[in-house]
Amino acid sequence: MHVQEQSGPGDTRFFVSAGPFDAAELARCAGAELRGSDAALDGAARFSGIAPLQSAGAGQVSFLDNRRYLPLLEKTGAGAVIVAPAFVDKVPAHAVALVSKTPYLAWARVASRFYPAPPVDPGIHPTAIVGDGAVVDPSAAIGAFSVIGARVRIGAGVCIGTHVTVGDGVEIGARSRIGSHVCLSHALLGERVTLLPGVRIGQEGFGFAVGPDGFETVPQLGRVILEDGVEVGANSTIDRGSIRDTLIGAGSRLDNLVQIGHNARLGRCCIVVSQAGISGSTELGDFVTVAAQAGLIGHIKIGDKARIGAQCGVMSDVEAGADVIGSPAMPFREFFRNVAFLRRLAKKPAQDRGREKDD
Repeated sequence: MHVQEQSGPGDTRFFVSAGPFDAAELARCAGAELRGSDAALDGAARFSGIAPLQSAGAGQVSFLDNRRYLPLLEKTGAGAVIVAPAFVDKVPAHAVALVSKTPYLAWARVASRFYPAPPVDPGIHPTAIVGDGAVVDPSAAIGAFSVIGARVRIGAGVCIGTHVTVGDGVEIGARSRIGSHVCLSHALLGERVTLLPGVRIGQEGFGFAVGPDGFETVPQLGRVILEDGVEVGANSTIDRGSIRDTLIGAGSRLDNLVQIGHNARLGRCCIVVSQAGISGSTELGDFVTVAAQAGLIGHIKIGDKARIGAQCGVMSDVEAGADVIGSPAMPFREFFRNVAFLRRLAKKPAQDRGREKDD
C-alpha cells in the first residue's frame, strides 16, 4: 500500500484540530513577541495548523530551534515562524515572526493550542466492572472492559482507557489519564498523572532472601506514590516498596521501557530515558537526567541536576551537577580522555606498544 505523505501533522482520522487562530492570539499563547514587515502583519491570515518549515504553507505555523535548518527557514512558505531573537532577520518577508527566547517551548504551546488533549467523555462503559465501595467522580470516564477494584477513588476528569486493571484501594487524582492495558496496584497517584499503554505500577519488587533450600520471598509491603504531573511511558514498570514507598517526584517523566526498582525515590522533574533501569533503594535528587540504557545499582544517591549518560553503568554515588558516562561511570572529560588515549595507542606499531609497557 502506498500512502502519500501529508504536508503537516495531524491526520484528521486520528487528531482533531482547533482553530483557526490569528497571529496575535498565537503570540499570546506562546508568550512570544509578534514581529514582521507591515505587509506581512497586515496580510497575516488566520492560521489553521502547524507544519515543518519545508512543507508549511501560508496558513500554517512553523518553528526553528536549530541553526542547521536556517536554509529551510529562508525558503519556507509558512505564514508564521517561531524563532529565537538571533534568527529574526532570516524570516522571509512574507511571514510574521513569533519571537521567543525559548522557541521550542513556544512551539509546544502553539502546537497544544491547535491540538489540545481530547476532552473526557464522562461515564462508565457498560462492560466495565466497578468494585464495592469504589468512588468514581461523575466527570471521570471508565473505558470498556476495565476493572476497578474495591475502595478505589477516581478523581474529577480522570480518563481510564480500555482493559485497565485498578487494584483495590488505589487512588487516582484529578485529570489523570490512564492508557489501555495499564495495571495499577498498591499506588497513590496525584493530579495530572499520565500512564501510557501497558504500564505496570505497584507489582512486587525483586526481593528475596537466600535460605538453605533456595530463595524465600521477602514481603513487599510498601506502595508506589506518583506525585502531580508525573508521566510514565509505554510498558514501563515501577515496583512497590518493600518496607517504604517507591516515590516518583512531581513533574518527572519516564520514557518507554523504563524499570524502577522497589524503594527507589526520584526527585522533582527527573528524566529517565528508554530502557534505563534504576535498582532498588537508589535515590535521585531533583532535575536528574538518566539517558537511554543506563543502569544504576541499588542503594546509591544521585545529586540534584546530575546527568547520567547513555549506556552508563553507575556503581557509586554521583555528586550534584556532575556529568558521568561509561561503565563504570566516570566524569565526561575523563572518559573521553581515556577513549582518545586508547585510540592513539591502537594506532601505534606493536613494537612501540611493547616498549611502552616495558618502560
